[in-house]
Amino acid sequence: MKRGPLATIFAIVFIDLMGFGIVIPLLPLYGERYRPSALAMGMLLSAFSATQFAAAPILGRLSDRFGRKPVLLFSLAGSVAGYLLFAFAHSLTMLFAARIIDGISGGNISTAQAYVADVTTPETRAKGMGMIGAAFGLGFIFGPAIAGVTVHWGEWAPGVAAAAMSALAFGATAVFLREPERSRASAVERGLPALGRALRNRSIATLLAVFFLLTFAFSNFEATFAQFLHDRLGATPSRVAFLFVYVGVLISVVQGGLIGPLTRAIGERRLVVAGGFAVAAALAFLPAALSIPLVMAALVPLTLGIGATNPSLSSLVSKEARAEDRGTVLGAYQSASALGRILGPLWGEMAYFRFGRYGPHWTGAAVAGAAAIVSLTMKRSR
Repeated sequence: MKRGPLATIFAIVFIDLMGFGIVIPLLPLYGERYRPSALAMGMLLSAFSATQFAAAPILGRLSDRFGRKPVLLFSLAGSVAGYLLFAFAHSLTMLFAARIIDGISGGNISTAQAYVADVTTPETRAKGMGMIGAAFGLGFIFGPAIAGVTVHWGEWAPGVAAAAMSALAFGATAVFLREPERSRASAVERGLPALGRALRNRSIATLLAVFFLLTFAFSNFEATFAQFLHDRLGATPSRVAFLFVYVGVLISVVQGGLIGPLTRAIGERRLVVAGGFAVAAALAFLPAALSIPLVMAALVPLTLGIGATNPSLSSLVSKEARAEDRGTVLGAYQSASALGRILGPLWGEMAYFRFGRYGPHWTGAAVAGAAAIVSLTMKRSR
């Protein structure tokens, strides 16, 4: 595993995800100023994931054709523009435009994963993917903290800070990141034919389905977790924020330090199966958690399962994909994640109000269990 390129891509993703973490806690508050309907607010919160769902495979295809570095630079430039528009938005329409721009250009994660796949061996790929996940988790720890500080300077300040983070990542990419060596497909093989060929691979289709189901289950939990804590345990906003940071820390520890030893010990396929069942068990236990310490205990297997399955799945997908199709397939992989982040919160809110505060947990446990069962059908990666 080439540490120099991996350290560079880790720093780039971490810096950029700090900007993403700055915006996410404030977006609902900024949107409420314009008194949107419940549907409009839901659409605003899912606008980024919806546009990313459509754009990620296209950006992945472009990275296969023109290289990883140019697409990363485009993505980061789009993030800068989106965050600046967010900073100075004075209408709900401008907030929508900001999230749509950022979503269209938000192919940096799938492209970063393709880059990691290009510079790692099959044996070290899960550890490399874990570094991307750790950067993601750390960004969600530091980003909200920066938002909490900068918002006191003015409502525009967090968006400007997020834009500055992405601009810094853009500069680091331009100066320090080298284009990796990789196979190139002919013009006929690129694009939609490559994606169709990949999805006809039963193993890749199964991996995408498992990733979608796990993302759906976790997003279902994540979207309603604050409401659950407030309604069930009377948690204050500061306690809720602390628990979200706690989740980010646990995921970062798993993906940054434990994923390598776990992969070597039991292998990626078994890790996905075990992780899926761990997520299901944790979600099923949460309704019985009658105190904050019990909630924190339940979050350990939940975050261990999510933290272990995500890099393992991305590693398996990259191994199954042909080298010249890797960016395209990982773009489709991120689209599966984006679809889960669109539908998961929508279902979570419906389940919460229709079935009660435990509805998202029970249904999330069922979906995560289904993902674990589907993962049992995965064939050994070639």
